[in-house]
Amino acid sequence: MKKKRTGLIVAVILLLLLVAVILAGTKAIQKYVPSSERQNLYEYYGLAYEDELINEQQMAIVMNERILDVSARYMDGEVYVDYDTVHDLLNDRFYWDANENLLLYTLPDNLITVPSGGNRYQIGKENQTADYTIVRNDSNTMYMALDFVQRHTNFTYEVYESPNRVLITSEWGEADTAAVKRKTELRVKGGIKSPILREVEKEEIVDVLDIGEKWSKVYTEDGYVGYVKNKCLGKTVSVTRSNEFEEPEYTHITKDFTIEMAWHQVTTADANNKVANVLQNTKGINVISPTWFYLTGNSGEIGSLASMDYVNYCHQQGIEVWALVSNLTDNTTTEDTTYVMTHTSARQNLENQLISQAIQYNLDGINLDFEALSSEVGDGYIQFIREFSLKCANNGIVLSVDNYVPTEYTAFYNRREQANFADYIVIMAYDEHYGVDSGVGSVASIGWVTEGVENTLLEVPADQTILGCPFYTRLWSLTPETQDTTEPEGEQDAQEPDDGSDDSDEASEETDQATDVQYVIGFENLGMETAKKRLEINGADYAWSEEYGQNYGEFVNDGVIYQVWLEDAESIARKLDLMKSKQLAGCSFWKLGFETDSIWDTIIKYTD
Repeated sequence: MKKKRTGLIVAVILLLLLVAVILAGTKAIQKYVPSSERQNLYEYYGLAYEDELINEQQMAIVMNERILDVSARYMDGEVYVDYDTVHDLLNDRFYWDANENLLLYTLPDNLITVPSGGNRYQIGKENQTADYTIVRNDSNTMYMALDFVQRHTNFTYEVYESPNRVLITSEWGEADTAAVKRKTELRVKGGIKSPILREVEKEEIVDVLDIGEKWSKVYTEDGYVGYVKNKCLGKTVSVTRSNEFEEPEYTHITKDFTIEMAWHQVTTADANNKVANVLQNTKGINVISPTWFYLTGNSGEIGSLASMDYVNYCHQQGIEVWALVSNLTDNTTTEDTTYVMTHTSARQNLENQLISQAIQYNLDGINLDFEALSSEVGDGYIQFIREFSLKCANNGIVLSVDNYVPTEYTAFYNRREQANFADYIVIMAYDEHYGVDSGVGSVASIGWVTEGVENTLLEVPADQTILGCPFYTRLWSLTPETQDTTEPEGEQDAQEPDDGSDDSDEASEETDQATDVQYVIGFENLGMETAKKRLEINGADYAWSEEYGQNYGEFVNDGVIYQVWLEDAESIARKLDLMKSKQLAGCSFWKLGFETDSIWDTIIKYTD
């Protein structure tokens, strides 16, 4: 009995060992057996799917070998892509006015206008029709027919079904391809356990996106991005892809002389009568820009200080008049720049009024000076420049646009697109230090100006770029907080023009870390001559700073520290050296009345 029992136990143990061996072997074998699991392709393309496709009109977008997070719509045999995707990834020249339900596209010589919901559109005043609805609105999202977008954009597209997907190619150039050596599986990820997307056939050509140790990431002609084994790929071959598309050509009104422009601040009609006095001691000025036009209402109305006598006098002196239009006005007006720029009817009313004034007063040009814009108005402002440039060109009027030096927070001004349509881009290379937020410092140090010019030239051709320079400086005051912070005694601004001024005093607090003294910061805007006189009457010297490209002076009066970085012949010469070395179109100066008479001898050396 014992022998039988022992034999039974041994048999059981052997059986268990055999089962364990079989299970271990099976598990080991399964580790090397490729998975036959199929990827749900609707989920793969991000299409809404539960037991069945939720929206049959939904269509995946594969752009330049990448599946986008957004989807298109497939309606009546046409592909529709949402406006933001078109604008951000394909062609930002399309402009959608959501307030008035209008799609706009600006050609080099005409404007296309497309109302929402139909197949009719206009090129200028000529009516056109398409074979499909061009613009569709769906739950506050605007969709554009991809065929219409393609008319004006360098890309191709292909449509596939089951699942619905559109393959868009907008990037051209070199691509690595390879032929598949034998039929194999295309998997979601590199590895035999990853789900299968589909089989790839022998000799099928795929784009090779990334080569790994055992698996390569590839892209198929029908829009799948997945992985195949390296041993299944043939030799990588580089191919060049291109598309026949005629890019638009832009033309500009340009001058055959170095532009020497100056802004003339005019705040009353009577100030126009002083133009002869203002120009009396200048030399070489060939363009003057009086501050004549300004927004006055939300429908795009403008106020005007224009004068025919002023224009006639300047023309007699051989000086062109590029009148300035600004959105910066006093608090008594009701204009809202954002509203005007983002409503097509108001924006175009503004354009038409400006053109009417330009024709009426025989102006040679218009200078746009729209400042302190918010990013939300950026697209509307650029559309304003596009549309207005067409009207200016049709009437032989030079269009120049004032811009800050480039910064990250002014990128929405889109200088590159401005330069496509405007004739000249003016860099307002001043107000480096401007008051409370900027702290004490130079108005326009040479390093800061140089950086501003170089960054502008990354977007704007040199022969369209005008360098704006200051005729003014700021006298900064640092008053210890315990002292009286009222206006210090001293000579007032002897250089103040009598035609109005935008100058003001500002104050803020600053701490001297070394002494832990709190200072109240203030400043005065001074003309060239007055700034030097202020130093002289306080017994202060000034010395050249190579770092700033300016003469620097300071003094202490009743415990108040005064600092000034002077604008004078030496500092202006450094800026004009930069203008010459970068081969810019010219220079401009803010503002007439702040300069010394002798400064023109320096300027004319660079503009003759």
